[in-house]
Amino acid sequence: MASKRPFLLPYQHTLVTEIHDPKTSDLVIIGRGLGLQKIVCTLLQIYDGPQNLVLLINASGDEEKSIGSQLGTMGVRNPGLRIVDYEMSKKDRQLLYKKGGLISVTSRILVVDLLQKDIPVELITGMVILHAEKVTPTSLESFVVRLFRKENKDGFVKAFSDQPEQFTQGMFPLKSVITELQLKRTHIYPRFHEAVQTSLGRRKADVVELYVPMTPKMQDIHQGIVHCISATLNELKKNNTTLDLDDLTVENAYFVSFDSIVRRQLDPVWHKIGSKTKQLVSDLGTLRRLLKYLLALDPITFHSYLESIVASNSSTSRHPLARQEKSDWLFTEAAHIIITTAKARCYVMAPKQQATAGNDDDEWAILDEVQGTTGATQDRGPRWLPWMPREMQPVLEEPGKWPVLAEVLLEIEQEMMSRPSQHMEPGTNTVLVMVNDHRTATLIQEFLASMHHNPDSPGQPLLERRLKSYLWWKSMLSESEEKPSGNGNSSVPSNRSNQDDGLSEALKRKDQQRAAAKQARRRVRGGGDVRVVSEKDRKKELERSGLMPNEADLEIEADLIADFLATQATMIEEGQVGSELYMSAARADQEVHQPVPSFEAELLREDELDAGFDDDYGLLTPEQIVAVRVYGDDGDDQILHEIRPRYIVVYDPNQDFIRRIEVYRSSNPGLAVRVYFMAYHLTSEEHKYLAGQRREKDAFERLIKERGSMLLTIGEPVTSSYSEKVTALSTRIGGVRGAMAVETEPPRITAQVVVDMREFRSSLPNLLDKGRLQVVPATLTVGDYILTPDMCMERKSIPDLIQSFNSGRLYTQCELMSAHYNYPILLIEFEESRSFSLQTLAETKSGAKKRQAEKGKDTGPKPSNDTDLLIQSKLILLTLSFPRLRVVWSSSPHASVDIIRELKTNFPEPDVIKAISIGTDEDGGGAQLEDVNTLAEDLLRALPGIGTKNLRYVMNRVGSVAALCEMSLEELEDLLGVEPGKKCHEFIHKGLKQHPLGGLLPQTR
Repeated sequence: MASKRPFLLPYQHTLVTEIHDPKTSDLVIIGRGLGLQKIVCTLLQIYDGPQNLVLLINASGDEEKSIGSQLGTMGVRNPGLRIVDYEMSKKDRQLLYKKGGLISVTSRILVVDLLQKDIPVELITGMVILHAEKVTPTSLESFVVRLFRKENKDGFVKAFSDQPEQFTQGMFPLKSVITELQLKRTHIYPRFHEAVQTSLGRRKADVVELYVPMTPKMQDIHQGIVHCISATLNELKKNNTTLDLDDLTVENAYFVSFDSIVRRQLDPVWHKIGSKTKQLVSDLGTLRRLLKYLLALDPITFHSYLESIVASNSSTSRHPLARQEKSDWLFTEAAHIIITTAKARCYVMAPKQQATAGNDDDEWAILDEVQGTTGATQDRGPRWLPWMPREMQPVLEEPGKWPVLAEVLLEIEQEMMSRPSQHMEPGTNTVLVMVNDHRTATLIQEFLASMHHNPDSPGQPLLERRLKSYLWWKSMLSESEEKPSGNGNSSVPSNRSNQDDGLSEALKRKDQQRAAAKQARRRVRGGGDVRVVSEKDRKKELERSGLMPNEADLEIEADLIADFLATQATMIEEGQVGSELYMSAARADQEVHQPVPSFEAELLREDELDAGFDDDYGLLTPEQIVAVRVYGDDGDDQILHEIRPRYIVVYDPNQDFIRRIEVYRSSNPGLAVRVYFMAYHLTSEEHKYLAGQRREKDAFERLIKERGSMLLTIGEPVTSSYSEKVTALSTRIGGVRGAMAVETEPPRITAQVVVDMREFRSSLPNLLDKGRLQVVPATLTVGDYILTPDMCMERKSIPDLIQSFNSGRLYTQCELMSAHYNYPILLIEFEESRSFSLQTLAETKSGAKKRQAEKGKDTGPKPSNDTDLLIQSKLILLTLSFPRLRVVWSSSPHASVDIIRELKTNFPEPDVIKAISIGTDEDGGGAQLEDVNTLAEDLLRALPGIGTKNLRYVMNRVGSVAALCEMSLEELEDLLGVEPGKKCHEFIHKGLKQHPLGGLLPQTR
């Protein structure tokens, strides 16, 4: 069948011509947005055919769907791109490999198939590896290529990446990737490449740049957040003077990669730093989110998020997110400006005299009615709303981009009406609005659906709805805090009354003061108290109870709103006000969480119901559609070619999508495209956009220089990588021994190690193969590594060790190893960059000070919260329970390879069939173990009542995990036994209750 050749730009055609030769192995690094997926699809189309077997590796689920769909439009069908997943059995994979064609497979599945000889390596034409920037010496991709090159010297390897910044981290990252994947040529195509400049410079889109200034209040908040970030970074550097933290700057904090930079700098010494430094790192993430939410969210939602941060850092807070370590930036003057200004964007609290003097709203309403205007006037702004307390004056400041977006859409509509599109004219009049995330997309959709209700202020209807929901949330918060306990007249809230036994006297006094202040407020509400408490006195009373100044204001406002809504309940019953102005709790929750109506659906609601079926349910014309989309990866190219818009609004600046528009315009001759580029002027948004361009340019320049000075051996097979030599010189191994390892290569041996399938998630099987040990994958019931017929090893990383102790799984595993093997071994493996100790330095000092302070005091038995001491105690109990168990400590995965090699010395090789059959019952034979879904088996092992002894029996009796979850208590007791069946049934249905309308809902504690 003839395939349809895609339209390629000149630089894309040149690149495909350079890399399509199957005799070469290439690495392609291209700028984001320049059509990487189209280049990969074109290359796969060239190699499509039953006589070829081409493997696509490292593609995500969305990329597999997008590439398969694009190959289908290019004529690559029957069978097209086929996907190998975990649900496919071993026999099905063998048949699929023999048929040839294009196959997408994960690295983990491919490694196992290569080791088990399930795939004919000599028939593999080549491999196409995506995301080459993720390849490391210990990754599965390097393992796959090494196994592939052992038996196939003629096949090609094509690696692709569009993340040049990732190749600038570490020592010689470009050379490391080329060496691990055994590539020969490197192709670098940045945006400033001559061929790219020529191709994209012929046809340019009409770009309208709209730099929107922030409002004065937004500027104050923005400056305050940047000041807090700078102060937090300075404090972090001051507390860690021995570290090189030059990369931790305010500019880098604008990018998503900032978290990885902090983790890379602090990870080697994470065991030495204290809780204050860890809290500073957490504060940096919070401040970065605040900076993002300031420009993306509406003022009501932003203010609510700030209130949740303040509540979680309160010293007397009972908030579920409350932390022991408080954020220092909240006590700065900049934080006070941020919180007060964020509230001022939503509403202001007027003095009581001014609020009572504002009763002339009725006269203003009559005047508005006579003049034909309703709601807020242009001169006076938003006035008091009937469902708000008199002391609250709404401000409802609209974000600067909202009115600009409304003007842009009005301009597009007028241009569509003045210049109707011709029948044969390319493109559609659908307006495409691109945003950063789904939260912003939902907000923009809701804004578009209601902006026509008030043309002078298009965002007011949306902000009023958000403010109404916010007021109800504040009233519910106040009522929950003031709800008394069941004894009738207790002044302590019920959620703390049951916990007083464990509180100190100071906290009890704070609770009593706080409850007394609220009791005084309740007396004032009734109108029969002997004294009147002013707002200033209440604020001082709250601050004396231990609240922060900002939190005291929030408490007062919450009580004020609760009082107002409580007094309005009787007025609704008497008919003095309409009930439609107030929302019940269910209605508020429904309004907040209901799906936001799209702009198209809002247009349909405007039609008359009796206009006919076609008027109500007919298809909308492109002129009536405003599509709001979230930025993605290469799938955005497919969206542009499917919608074919003439008008594109870039609501949030994105460098990658601007390039996709350039490629889209150049690929469609005769199509007139107008782009409205919106950005907040002199903000982190604009700075991030410009800094991103500069960072990518610097990364490409560094890659070009490294490629020009890089030395590679051509024509000889790669025997040892650069990383192996660096590992050999590790200080944990020893200088003399490491130098000998570099000069003398270890002899080739044929020692075998049977490795469990689940262990291929770690890097140890890859390092075992590098260490000249033959890795035999198998589904093991007992142990992770079988070294000899009598020696079994269970490997545990530190997080896995803690989890196994808590669940009790480690005891069962050691019991099985001791029952079936003479030499059971527990290997506790640490990370290369972490401390080779269970207890950190900071925790050791704090524990010593605590024990010294408690020395001589008879405090009685207390439960220990020290995790490391618990682990050490449990290890001692484990060795006492299993005397033949040997605990081996490994400083890194590289050291584990040497340990395994030494343990196998002078011992016979393991029997693979016997190792598979150990621990299984008679119903499950060894031949059937290879077709088992390992993920479902892991899930069954984790359920209580199901162990290694009855695992195969359950799998033979029950068809799937879903069928097991639907079994009744009687059926589970018949399957597992009375007690195990009861435990399994309680675990499956724990935390669920029957909903009155049907279905199960999680129980709230």
